[in-house]
Amino acid sequence: MFNPKKDDIDLETSVEIADGIYWIGFFDEQAGLHCNPYLIIDNDEAMVIDGGSRPDFATVMMKILQTGIAPNQITALLYQHYDPDLCGSIPNFEDIIKRNDLRIISDSANLMFIRHYSVATQLLPISKINYQFRFSSGRTLQFVKTPYAHSGGSIVTFDEKSGILFTSDLFGSLGLEWELFLKLRPECMDCVNLKQCPQKRTNCPINDILNFHKTVMPSGKALRYSLEQILDIPFTTIAPQHGSIINDKEIMRYVFELLSTIEEVGIDGIVEDDYVFNSDHLRERFK
Repeated sequence: MFNPKKDDIDLETSVEIADGIYWIGFFDEQAGLHCNPYLIIDNDEAMVIDGGSRPDFATVMMKILQTGIAPNQITALLYQHYDPDLCGSIPNFEDIIKRNDLRIISDSANLMFIRHYSVATQLLPISKINYQFRFSSGRTLQFVKTPYAHSGGSIVTFDEKSGILFTSDLFGSLGLEWELFLKLRPECMDCVNLKQCPQKRTNCPINDILNFHKTVMPSGKALRYSLEQILDIPFTTIAPQHGSIINDKEIMRYVFELLSTIEEVGIDGIVEDDYVFNSDHLRERFK
């Protein structure tokens, strides 16, 4: 298994981040938004999580093949929300997997939109499988709803065996300087001056995370509620769909605390908290 503390990372290949779990994403030096599809292999079964966009499909499938599995061993495609950077390649996957029993799994609120990606596969709401997926071996994935983080049907997925929590847009990041695993210098931990780096560095990976959430999440209330939903999950690694994987406990704590307290998230940065709809204006408009 890959050891991020000892080994160099070849981003041109699939990267095993835990036993049988692979990062199969695409690194684009010109892109500020890096997408992270993942693959879980359990014996002769496989699942793809947030499979990626249509333009990235060739790279994603190449990395799947590098793991040694055949496309028809993929029995399920899991999508944690419905954006095209996750779901755009669904028809490509269907064409190459060619399984009549292939399932697309998501929350029903997401499936309402996912069906518009020319989907021919059975759509399976997580509510129909008691919010969990079992491989034939008994390995279990648990699904936890995180509504409006950032879509109404957003979910996160916990793999009990590896301790990895796949968090979709939660803990994501937006920035040109990117690495697969988030690392912070000792002096960056618990930094209290994020607006102006005391070390005079031009790039701050923490600011990249905070700015992403301010841009993508609809409100601070939605963000804080979703963070609270996952606090009781015994995860040891956070694997977001954008940005960097976090597998250091202290970094997790630091980022968690910052996200739970940031202001001006989404609409909160545009409209004051005490905003009240002007009913008089409405009546006058339709007088």
